[in-house]
Amino acid sequence: MPANTSPVPPATSPPAGDVELLERLATARADLLSQVGRRIVGQQNVLDGILTAIFAGGHALLLGVPGLAKTLMVQTVAQALELKFSRIQFTPDLMPSDITGTEIIEEDSTTGKRAFRFVRGPVFANVVLADEVNRTPPKTQAALLQAMQEHQVSAAGQTHHLPAPFFVLATQNPIEQEGTYPLPEAQLDRFMFELRVGYPSKEEEERIVETTTSDLTAQLQTVLTAEDVLALQHLVRRVPVPKALVRAAVTLARMTRPDDAEAPAFIKEYVAWGARARRNTSCSAPKRAPRSMAGRCPTTTTCAAWPPVC
Repeated sequence: MPANTSPVPPATSPPAGDVELLERLATARADLLSQVGRRIVGQQNVLDGILTAIFAGGHALLLGVPGLAKTLMVQTVAQALELKFSRIQFTPDLMPSDITGTEIIEEDSTTGKRAFRFVRGPVFANVVLADEVNRTPPKTQAALLQAMQEHQVSAAGQTHHLPAPFFVLATQNPIEQEGTYPLPEAQLDRFMFELRVGYPSKEEEERIVETTTSDLTAQLQTVLTAEDVLALQHLVRRVPVPKALVRAAVTLARMTRPDDAEAPAFIKEYVAWGARARRNTSCSAPKRAPRSMAGRCPTTTTCAAWPPVC
């Protein structure tokens, strides 16, 4: 059974020592939050979830009403990481080729010969923001499946690899149902986290008003490069997962399946299909990232330290 997280490409730079990388990851998290905080007020839990998904090699779905700076948040994180950012505004008339790219006929000005040339779509970026992903039909939504799982795109019989690292951060509006297409289970399964973006507090909202109505533009400094992110992703994957944590994740998943002996009575009565096997991977893989970002090895990780949604 394939893992839920996308394969992490090999790092292009020689790896440093694990202890040095662990200290660098902890420092990078603090610096990233500081840089993003120059533009984004509050939303600490959401930002931690995004960073956890990035360093664990997964994708995240941001759920929240319009006007909560979800797009700006993703764009700011990409800028602080010096990663190529691309935004795709999902609409009912969006086609799969508008995302992945298309082939065009090109004529050589010297020889006059014509040949097909693949024009890359906006998915060829390090951080792809799928804005209002539920506003496009399932046919177009499915164009992201191969990219999210395999980090590559197939078009006209050719396979094109996406730049590394690669993340999809999608947004979804929970209050509007007209003109929307619920994400199929196959695509929801590709997201490591569903992060709920809530309203800011009164003090935070006052700061937002003061910031957005001024003439000052916050300047960001680069914290990590693409090569640094790849090295830190491999570090997170080298962190051992305690056997007790693996056992807890598997037990929890099996208890959601009505035909399993460990399933409670209410699961057998009300649930038709339980968690899939790859949910265990998506639940156990990101457990390493939070403690790694704190500069600690998660040998004593408990359920209380798990990310809020998986």
